[in-house]
Amino acid sequence: MLKIFNTLTREKEEFKPLNPGEVHMYVCGPTVYNYIHIGNARSIVAFDTVRRYLEYLGYKVKFVSNFTDVDDKMIKEANRENITVPEVADKFIKAFFEDIDKLNVQRATVNPRATENIEEIVDFIADLVDKGYAYESDGDVFYRARKFEHYGELSDQNIDQLVQGASEHVGETEFDKKQDPIDFALWKKAKPGEIKWDSPWGEGRPGWHIECSVMSTKYLGDTFDIHGGGQDLEFPHHENEIAQSEAKTGKKFVNYWMHNGFVTVENNEKMSKSLGNFVTVHDMVKDIDPQVLRFFLSSTHYRRPLEYSKSNLQKAADNYERIKTAYNNLNFRLDNADGAADDVKPEVDAITDKFKSAMNDDFNVQNGITEIFEMVTLANNYSSQDNINSESAKYILNELASLSGILGIQFGEKEDLSEEIQAMVEKRDQARADKDFATSDELRDKLKEMGVILEDTPQGTRWHIDG
Repeated sequence: MLKIFNTLTREKEEFKPLNPGEVHMYVCGPTVYNYIHIGNARSIVAFDTVRRYLEYLGYKVKFVSNFTDVDDKMIKEANRENITVPEVADKFIKAFFEDIDKLNVQRATVNPRATENIEEIVDFIADLVDKGYAYESDGDVFYRARKFEHYGELSDQNIDQLVQGASEHVGETEFDKKQDPIDFALWKKAKPGEIKWDSPWGEGRPGWHIECSVMSTKYLGDTFDIHGGGQDLEFPHHENEIAQSEAKTGKKFVNYWMHNGFVTVENNEKMSKSLGNFVTVHDMVKDIDPQVLRFFLSSTHYRRPLEYSKSNLQKAADNYERIKTAYNNLNFRLDNADGAADDVKPEVDAITDKFKSAMNDDFNVQNGITEIFEMVTLANNYSSQDNINSESAKYILNELASLSGILGIQFGEKEDLSEEIQAMVEKRDQARADKDFATSDELRDKLKEMGVILEDTPQGTRWHIDG
């Protein structure tokens, strides 16, 4: 039975989707004015892992994640580069997909853009105005936060104690137009030279918060199962989404709220673009195996902070290599797996059951990884036997790949050597058997020059392609 920690109730709750066998899930995406840093990637990877586990359990997941492709930062970047806001968005959306593909993150079912939903955003705001939840002020439109009875419940704050202007997406000049400091912008009056659209309140553009209410309900319905994002989005962004959406529809917006912890650097400081202490995925994957970076981002429970350091990256690299080596060693033995039938299934299944128990406890990936390493130990012990059974080996391999795949780990297809190289490997094996070590070493060096690395094991010569 899967349990999820719901930020709204601050309790672990049994997961019951609205529609049996289906999960509707929304995760706030990036503002596309720069490359994603690993703090962004942590959230992306965390919820990709959640999605993968839900799919492993048999759910059909409709996963929606937006792009904020118009806001103050987008406009500033466009002016800096002397290009249009849509050109900035296109550039960094392309980069976003390149980066997440390298991290083996599954593409969302839908990646809507704010600028593609202006008509729906205007209609949504107009409905809030008609219901008395929003008001126009000199071309801007604001939401009356105090009118929404449950405002502050998600972030567990009293409305009178909320920090004014908590969102970096809110400009200081807006406060002079508000009826109440806690009110927030739904529509922003266009400034000279800014990108803009027509509306009943004059030319302007959407506020930040409204777009997610519009796009999530458009693609997932008035009420859906899971809404995710970083802890920094609890207030005001997600708080505002609830207020907007439930005021408009009169229905519960989201059943389970999930928030991932920050990536921290020295002195336990949050990594962020605003603090200038970030490292982009775009740069990191030039020097680090993307699979190692993915494993590093996957290996801590999603609600806990993740400390970014060279030592922790190296630890992730070592653990990833341990998993991959166990898989490759056993996969290599399939070529001579002619042993009698045996029964490893009960032991494999017991490890899998413990893995599922861990993940069913609010996606406790750290305990899940412990069980993956139990499977690694089993794979290593089995591959070191003199004789192994093909079906048993395949069963271990399939389960190891299946569990590791939830963390985004991919094992490459077994490579085939050309006839020329295969003949050289066999000739070297014969030279070793004849104790002709000079010929053996010469062939080994030639193969290395050709990019084929040999490893001598008790079960025979194992090889892999360098790089």
